[in-house]
Amino acid sequence: MVARRKCSYCGARIEPGTGLMFVKNDGTILWFCSSKCFKLFKMGRDPKRLPWTEHYARTRRGR
Repeated sequence: MVARRKCSYCGARIEPGTGLMFVKNDGTILWFCSSKCFKLFKMGRDPKRLPWTEHYARTRRGR
């Protein structure tokens, strides 16, 4: 069984055989569904402030 991954930035599901794996210097592995998510991560953008991410929906749910 192939494991399905979740995007570390936006929270979307990543199909097997797609996506991008990023390994930090401390050994932490981050998975990204697209180059868009990877670039925004590198720029330091907060996913909680972007309406198309699942993190945004989770933070706004309680309002």
